[in-house]
Amino acid sequence: MAALYRALSPFAFFFLLSTIPAFAQDFHAMPVDQLKAEVPNAHPSGYYVLASRLYDRGDEDEAVFWFYAGQLRYRTHLACNPDLPPDGDPALFSALSEVIGSEINFYAFGDLDMLLDTIDAVIEWDRSTPNGYAPDANCSSARSGILTGLNALKAYIAENTDDIRAQRLSSDHGGL
Repeated sequence: MAALYRALSPFAFFFLLSTIPAFAQDFHAMPVDQLKAEVPNAHPSGYYVLASRLYDRGDEDEAVFWFYAGQLRYRTHLACNPDLPPDGDPALFSALSEVIGSEINFYAFGDLDMLLDTIDAVIEWDRSTPNGYAPDANCSSARSGILTGLNALKAYIAENTDDIRAQRLSSDHGGL
């Protein structure tokens, strides 16, 4: 995957990160192990930076896990805060999901059994790992809705495995 800096111009990346708390700007400078330890208590954009860095260094399976954990936590954050300015967190979520998510999802959908196991692992991780950035106490219905959506994705993949594989093999990527 092109590093995030190569996918977005440095100016655009700086602009997007400037819309969130200052500590989030340090994610790219953190060692990966420190980032793994800190993301459950940090802004959800950190999950995307972690996933991108893991993918770039060849840890694709782990990148898929952290990308989906980030999807779950960031979608929960947005659902719990519907009045956020659209050019802030919602715009950053969309940009990160497109830039980082497209490549990670392309990889993830190459091994559907692994993807289904990863989604299960993310759901279990989320249940057992407190969200230090946005505690769910006042937001349980929104979080439940996000989990329902993730489970629906899992069900869709499980029910359509043959079609997904056939579509992937017929794509312009030659089944890669």
